[in-house]
Amino acid sequence: MNLTAEAHTQFRSSAVQPGPVGLLLEGVTELLGRRRLVGYLAQADLKKKGADTLLGNLWWVIDPLLQMTVYVVLVSVIFNRGGPDYPLFIFCAILPWKWFYTSVMDGITSVTAAERLVRQIQFPKVVLPVAAVVAGIVNFAFGIIPLFGLILLFYRDRLSWTIVLIPIIAAVQFLFNMAVAIGLAAANVFYRDIGNLARHVIRLWFYLSPALYSVETLHKTAASLPVVGRLLLLNPFAVLFPAYRNVIYDGVPPDWRGLAEVAIGSVIVLAVMIVAFKRVEPAFAKVL
Repeated sequence: MNLTAEAHTQFRSSAVQPGPVGLLLEGVTELLGRRRLVGYLAQADLKKKGADTLLGNLWWVIDPLLQMTVYVVLVSVIFNRGGPDYPLFIFCAILPWKWFYTSVMDGITSVTAAERLVRQIQFPKVVLPVAAVVAGIVNFAFGIIPLFGLILLFYRDRLSWTIVLIPIIAAVQFLFNMAVAIGLAAANVFYRDIGNLARHVIRLWFYLSPALYSVETLHKTAASLPVVGRLLLLNPFAVLFPAYRNVIYDGVPPDWRGLAEVAIGSVIVLAVMIVAFKRVEPAFAKVL
């Protein structure tokens, strides 16, 4: 696909500054009108990653299992903690977290990595981080393979009809992933340290989320340290991780109210990030 074929015939100049609603509508219209371009870029990203390593996209099957093994040894063997069927318990968090981490890190560099295209071709740059997040959906789907393998081989008693609700939870997470990726992609154009800083922040974020432990631990923290506890419970993954565990590990429906709140919050943040991205987009070619 030729990017020039997907480009607008007219673009606003940096001197023209629509209001927030105008910028939001412009961004959404560009994404809807450039669906083929997003798909092409996502496909190219997947092919590139698959060609860069010997096992290609199979790493999305292998890597979560390796991470699970590391944390199971650390928590269950060394610290003698965890709980029943702890490998599955922790895998329910590792898989969506790997999706989030990959989407955000790829989104951060999506604009700067396309420096030549941004300079030479006029096209809506917002498609770049969105394509990075869309590519992550395919990788997440690959990660479902070892999940079903674990359940069928070792935890058949955990198998429940609620597992079909995974796509609904994933759709909510997709909105959140995209909001974070778009915002950081724009910031990284002007501040190249964003990528390095994000690695450390995201690592800390993982440990502050109920990944290695249950969400009840956060509620206990909230009881003893109300301010800290409330902040930790505002974390979207304090809802997303338990939601995945509910449908996979416990065999019960997720907290629909909590999911709805995260979805609404993600849509609001996504709208703000699109507006911010579109506001600084005209300066990309000058800065890169």
